[in-house]
Amino acid sequence: MSVTNGASVRSDGVSETLTAPASGTRDSSWERFESLYRSSRDDIYAYVSTLLRDPAAAEDITALAFERAYRRRRTFDRRRGEERAWLFGIARNAALDELRRRRRVASLVTDPEDVTEQDAGDDAEVALRRTTVQTALAKLPAREREIVALKFHAGMSNAELARVLGISESNAGTLLYRTMEKLRKACNATA
Repeated sequence: MSVTNGASVRSDGVSETLTAPASGTRDSSWERFESLYRSSRDDIYAYVSTLLRDPAAAEDITALAFERAYRRRRTFDRRRGEERAWLFGIARNAALDELRRRRRVASLVTDPEDVTEQDAGDDAEVALRRTTVQTALAKLPAREREIVALKFHAGMSNAELARVLGISESNAGTLLYRTMEKLRKACNATA
């Protein structure tokens, strides 16, 4: 019996949500955490999968990140940023811990595996653009691919990017701009 279905990218039940423990009154911190989990789980998984290049390990690290966040939820300080950026920081640290544990150089893939099938009506031009962007992303350094992953997989603002990466907001904006310019040039050179 196989633990994961070879045809699917994730194990069954990975996206299932937990329910609050039965009690007379629901803990508001639990409700906030559950809401954060529901809104972020797929983006966290995509981001961690991008960093690790291993779907099974990405599932484990995603779960570990949410576990760490749950244990530390009462230490979260809203004055220091948004919960989503805080959570991505925890996920990033957990993924980097895993990479260090493996004692290998972190290399990012260009894009997490696309679990949705392409539309049959997807025309050749769109497919060509997608391939061009993926090829250009593969040529970017790991740090720049990480910036693209955080910005577009997670939909983070520059302020959130800065908090996750431990840099100033201005620096995050500059790095993102330069990375996107490199990506445009690479795409235009290929086209």
